[in-house]
Amino acid sequence: METTVKPRRLRVAVQNYDWGRTGEEAAVARLFSLNDPNSPIDLSLPFAELWIGTHPSGPSFLFPDDSDSDGVVPLKDWILQNPSAVLGSEVTKRWRDDLPFLFKVLSVSKALSIQAHPDKELAEVLHKMRPNVYKDSNHKPEMAIALSEFKALCGFVSLEELKDVLTSVPEIGEIVGDEHVDRIMTLKETDACEEIKIALQSIYTKLMLASQETVSEHVSKLMHRLNAENKDRILTEKEQLALQLEKQYPSDIGVISAFFFNYVKLIPGEALSIGANEPHAYISGECIECMATSDNVVRAGLTPKYKDVHTLCSMLTYKQGFPEVLQGIPLNDHVSRYTPPFDEFEVDRISLPPAESLEFPAVPGPSIFIVVAGQGSMQMSSSTAGEMIMEGNAFFVPAKNEIKFSAGVSGELQLYRAGVNSRFFD
Repeated sequence: METTVKPRRLRVAVQNYDWGRTGEEAAVARLFSLNDPNSPIDLSLPFAELWIGTHPSGPSFLFPDDSDSDGVVPLKDWILQNPSAVLGSEVTKRWRDDLPFLFKVLSVSKALSIQAHPDKELAEVLHKMRPNVYKDSNHKPEMAIALSEFKALCGFVSLEELKDVLTSVPEIGEIVGDEHVDRIMTLKETDACEEIKIALQSIYTKLMLASQETVSEHVSKLMHRLNAENKDRILTEKEQLALQLEKQYPSDIGVISAFFFNYVKLIPGEALSIGANEPHAYISGECIECMATSDNVVRAGLTPKYKDVHTLCSMLTYKQGFPEVLQGIPLNDHVSRYTPPFDEFEVDRISLPPAESLEFPAVPGPSIFIVVAGQGSMQMSSSTAGEMIMEGNAFFVPAKNEIKFSAGVSGELQLYRAGVNSRFFD
């Protein structure tokens, strides 16, 4: 009979990137401080990302229990002791002895870079060429689920909207030249997809490779024009965003290139799924994020970090149109599931009213749970005593564990679960 390995509480990692939120109002700071109350934190720092997983840039550790003789143990080391029992045989067959997903909470105060994540083939090439920049050889499809109002740029606008952009933002034409603009303006939606893609790639690459002197001149010109026109008309949301981005990243090409992308605003519970080689930039808000276990990012604007413009412009798919906003599929009265088109992960949103209970069925792969609000208890089975859980607690649940959650008598218990995509096991 196969042995079931019991769940373990996790000590999580945090990243203090400069775009994060400062102070106790940041979800990342709050959850991190509650995760390990014995570790003091400096609330004057920006708290950007909470990481739960095995990636070496921010690994999780097990909280010690009676079975530990070596003190604090990295989650990855613990998995390596018995990968098949912990991860499940199907997961180890596909991903060997590592967790295939990385779970995060993000607190975004300042726009993240215009970026894309490479597919598996490109990731292997980039890691080999620049291992100090591209830290691993894995791809990084990802999904973001809004905890608050969450704003992002994601994917290229439609052809018709791009024509409107080139008409209403003359600074773009002044940078790229009339030939590129005219080429877009003469295209029709009925033209071959490849022809449209080539034209879009050509004009976007030309814009992104403009000299810093040219960029500074035209960003300044754009700002003066929008501030003047703001006295006589209401600026569009995208124009208002450009003013905001310029304050955060003066003289940055990202201020102008933002007009090429869809401006997406999510309300809590809505999600975006972002595949490999798709451009995006988170603008503001807080979210749950899950991705394949990777930290590979190709950047080209809105960042003081290393920019790899040629790689980004060559790798993008140049798909156009507004991205699908995922609402989550209800599994029952308390659980909604977000299922992206990637094998590595899915995310469940769990909300339990006061004094309510929920039995979470055993699954063939591993799960990570994080409590984002409330308190209650977690019970492995009817034969074991429940363990108290509260906001900030994170747990690793090995394969084939049935878990029962119960909310406390006051306040809702809210958790998120990351696990291997259920469709992988079908």
